Amino acid sequence: MKADIATDLNHNSSQRFEKLYSMLLDAIPSSVLMIDRDERIVTANRNFLEKSRRSRDNTFGRRLTEVFPSIILEQMNIAQQIRQVFETNRPTQGQRMSYRTPGVPLRIYYYRILPFSWGGVVENVIFLMDDLTEQVRLSEEVRRVERHLASVFESASDMVLSTDINGKIMSWNPAAEKISGYSFHEVGGELFFEYLAKQHQEEAAKVFSNMRHGEGGRMAEWDLVTKKGGAVYVSWVCSPMKDEESSVTGIVAVGRDLTERRKLEMQLIQSQKFAALGVMAGGIAHEIRNPLAFSSSAAQFLMEDDISADFRKECSEKIHVGIQRASIIIENLLRFARPSVRSEIESLDVASLIQETITLIANQAKIQKIRMRSEFPKDPVTVKGNASLLQQVFINLFLNSIKAMPDGGTLTVSIETDEGQVVIGVTDTGCGILREDMDKIFDPFFTTSPVGKGTGLGLSICYSVVEQHNGTMEVESAPGKGSTFIVRLPLL
Repeated sequence: MKADIATDLNHNSSQRFEKLYSMLLDAIPSSVLMIDRDERIVTANRNFLEKSRRSRDNTFGRRLTEVFPSIILEQMNIAQQIRQVFETNRPTQGQRMSYRTPGVPLRIYYYRILPFSWGGVVENVIFLMDDLTEQVRLSEEVRRVERHLASVFESASDMVLSTDINGKIMSWNPAAEKISGYSFHEVGGELFFEYLAKQHQEEAAKVFSNMRHGEGGRMAEWDLVTKKGGAVYVSWVCSPMKDEESSVTGIVAVGRDLTERRKLEMQLIQSQKFAALGVMAGGIAHEIRNPLAFSSSAAQFLMEDDISADFRKECSEKIHVGIQRASIIIENLLRFARPSVRSEIESLDVASLIQETITLIANQAKIQKIRMRSEFPKDPVTVKGNASLLQQVFINLFLNSIKAMPDGGTLTVSIETDEGQVVIGVTDTGCGILREDMDKIFDPFFTTSPVGKGTGLGLSICYSVVEQHNGTMEVESAPGKGSTFIVRLPLL
C-alpha cells in the first residue's frame, strides 16, 4: 500500500515538474527546440510553433530536415554544429540565420546551440533562436535616416552647424566651410560667437543663453567674419536640440548668406528712390522757384541807385532768406537721393527726420490741395537707424497718401511712444484700400496703379527697411474712408 502511494506521489511530482517545465519553456520569448542525437525534435516551445505555423504533432519527433528547409540547414551547416555540441559539450557561438516559412515573410534570427547534459553526458541540445527581424528593420531604417540626414547636412547650400549648450561648435557643414573659409578642424570645439562680428557677439551669446534656459528658436541677422577678415551678411535661424526628457542638449544654427540679396535690395531701393524723386520733381522745382523769384526781384531793386538804406537792407535780407530756403530744400533732396550703405547707423530724432521729409513733399501736397497736419511730441524721440532709408520709408508713405487723394484732403502725421516703441502714424482721407487687397499690399510688384504708372515696389521696400530696423509695419483702411499706415520702431 505504501509503495503504491509513493508511486502515485512520484507520478504526480513528475507531472508537476513537466507542467512547470512546459510553462517555463512557453514563457521564454525566444524560439526553443530540444534536439536529440538523431537530430529529431524532442520538444519545442509555443514561440517557435506560432512563428513557424506548426503544430506539436507535425513537429515533435520529426527530424530537422522535416521542419527546416534543407537549404538553410546546408548553408548554416547546422547538423555539423549539433554533432559538435554533442561531442564537445560546449555551446556554439551565436550566428545570424534567415528563415522563411511558406506564406510568411522572411524572418531573421540569431541562434545558438547549447548542450543539455546530465552527469557530464550530453543528452540533448537546445537550439535557441531570437527573432531579430524588427530590430534589423529598425536598424536599417535608422541607418537610412542617418544617411539621409548626413546627405542633407553635407549637400545643403546654407550653413548648418550645431553647438553644445555653451555654444562650442560640434558640427560644421561644407557650406559653412566654403562661406567662412574655415574648415571644421579649425573651428571644432571653439565658441561660435567668436566667429561673428564684434557688434553681434553679445547678442548671439544672450540668444544662446536664453535657449539654454528654455526659450524657443530665434531668427537673427549676424555678420560672420571670414578667415580672410571680411564680413558676410548672414540670416540665422537658431533652434534648441532636446533629448527625450525635453532638456536642451545643444543648439542648431542654419545660416543663409544674404550678400546677393542685400545687393538686390539696395538696387531696388535705389530704383524706387529715383521713382519717388521723379514724382517730387515738379513740386520741388516749384518750391525752389519761389525763393529764387523773391531773390531775383530783390536783387533787381538793389541795382537801383535811388533806394533807401532800409529798403536796401530789406532786399538783402530777402535774398539771404531765399537762398537759405533753396539751400535747405536742395540739401534735403540730396540727403534723400544719396545712396546709403548698411554701416550708416546712428541715433536719430524721428520728429526732426520726418519734419525734413515733409519739406520735400509739402509743395506737392499744396498743388493737390492737400492739408498737412502733424502731431509731434515736444521732447525728442530717439531711435537707432539709417536716416536715408527711414526717410525713404516716409517719402513713399506720404506720396502714396497724396496719390490716394486726387481731389484733395488731409494728410496727418502723428508720433507717439508706447512701451519702448515709437509709433508713427500716416493717415489720409483718401479712397482707402479694398479688403481683398489688404493682404497683398506689402507683396513685391503688387500695385493697383494703371500699367506703367507704378512699380509695386514702394510698400514692399518700406516693409523690408522697417523690418531691418527691428520694427513692424501695419495698415488700417476701409474703402472710401482713407488709410492709416502705422510704423513701430524700438526706442533707443
